[in-house]
Amino acid sequence: MARSFSIKQIAAQSGVSKATVDRALHQRGSVSPRTARRIAQAIRDLELQQRASLASGRTLPIDLVMHAPERFSSLVLAALLSQINSFAPFRLTLRCHIFEEISPEDLQRELRRCGNDSYGVLLKASDHPLLKNTIAELAALNVPVVTLVTDLPSSERISYVGMDNDGAGRTAAWLMSRWLPAAVQTVAVVISSTGFRGEEQRMEGFIQALSQRAPYLKIKAVSEGYGIDSLTFTQMCTALEQDPSIQSIYSVGGGNGAILQAFSAMHREVNVFIGHDLDEENRRLLAAEEMDAVIDHDLHEDARSAFKAILRFHGFLPEAEDETASSRVIVVTPFNI
Repeated sequence: MARSFSIKQIAAQSGVSKATVDRALHQRGSVSPRTARRIAQAIRDLELQQRASLASGRTLPIDLVMHAPERFSSLVLAALLSQINSFAPFRLTLRCHIFEEISPEDLQRELRRCGNDSYGVLLKASDHPLLKNTIAELAALNVPVVTLVTDLPSSERISYVGMDNDGAGRTAAWLMSRWLPAAVQTVAVVISSTGFRGEEQRMEGFIQALSQRAPYLKIKAVSEGYGIDSLTFTQMCTALEQDPSIQSIYSVGGGNGAILQAFSAMHREVNVFIGHDLDEENRRLLAAEEMDAVIDHDLHEDARSAFKAILRFHGFLPEAEDETASSRVIVVTPFNI
């Protein structure tokens, strides 16, 4: 790699003499380990600058592939678009493939299309074997995949970006145990689908923490509403019919207006309602005090981390050790919206 740069360039970048650089490159005499490391770092910096210079004049298409309700995908899209220009001189463009309802087979086809000319894929999807295989195909084509919000941990994705889902679930359990009286009742945990690993992690963290802090509270899982109002309403009504003791909700996957409509249709009251993501619907429900708390995280921070991971993969940004931390969990109430 050093052959791409002159001894003069490397010397100027490293701050050592040309003679020292010549000795280090051609092993013509002793060079201290510290100086050798400076020269090696200078070469890496020059390579990074060269790649960045080449990339700065080109458009770098990045594909967003999401299986999510519109209320959430719109938040993610807005966060990504708000950050895309901050990566100048790189010219990033976002191509969106967003679906409220889609099969793994159709998602696989969408991902394969991205393999033609994409510089990277941002993916929110279920943890399905078909998608893991397709991520491996993209990796073979040098197309990196970053998972958003929900992970595919056994796939060849290069990074996961999102909140600490287990910690978010434990936070919800702490709030629920503090707010509910020490009496037997059932808390419904509503998730979009068991296929979304991030939601499963939230539910697992919630159940484990609640069993420790409030063992008298029972758990009822309600799933496969996919955050879509009509499906969520039907699933919630069925759960309420089956268990008359459901009085509180931890909504992991959205559709919270529909959940409240189901309680109303069954002439039931909600004691405590905790949800996720500060979308327009949840803002309204919080302001009306129909929800008690929303667990949120900084999607703008996630957007920056996702773009950085892709640019770093291609060598356009330097490696960093502080980019693996999950987003900070934020608790929002009607009084700090």
